[in-house]
Amino acid sequence: MRKNVSNLPDFMLEAELIAQGVAPIAGVDEVGRGPLAGPVCAAAVILDPARIPPGIADSKALAAAARERAFAAIVESARAIGVAFVTAKEIDETDIQKAALKAMAQAVAALSVAPAFALVDGRDLPRLPCPGRAIVKGDGLSQSIAAASIVAKVARDAMMRDLARTHGEYGFSTNMGYGCATHLAAIARLGPTPIHRLSFGPCKPRLENS
Repeated sequence: MRKNVSNLPDFMLEAELIAQGVAPIAGVDEVGRGPLAGPVCAAAVILDPARIPPGIADSKALAAAARERAFAAIVESARAIGVAFVTAKEIDETDIQKAALKAMAQAVAALSVAPAFALVDGRDLPRLPCPGRAIVKGDGLSQSIAAASIVAKVARDAMMRDLARTHGEYGFSTNMGYGCATHLAAIARLGPTPIHRLSFGPCKPRLENS
């Protein structure tokens, strides 16, 4: 596979497929594998090759303000965007890998434009209605995947801020469900909420002893 020698993703993988007559192309990524609370979220994005916005990078490499600007530009210019969430309860009932793949499949299904091909971040392909390619660290190579990572991150963060309104003691508006010290202390003091992943870390013994 072609190596990206820059520090930013580009559109070369997509351009190679388009040159072969394969279009449109969806980039697919998910966020939220590691948190102790909240859903896993996936996004699928079909960029317009003629209107690729600046500032697209792996969402983890962007400061919050830059990520929000990139998100707004993607929403304004993309041909189609699909977003999907899989809940903490379903993560507990299956596992995080199955939940992430399900979210990615649902995000592609939510696209208003059917993709001819999907570029998916990671080692495994979800079940898709089109051919696809799984690319390890694809959000650092493909602008379409990076755009999906931005959309998924912004969408999940917005949901966690909403959840913080009813679960204020856990700090979801800032920790986004990850296991920081204040979040762990709240779990130890108050116990898990219905949106905690009971199969994860500090919550797991409570599930086993209940």
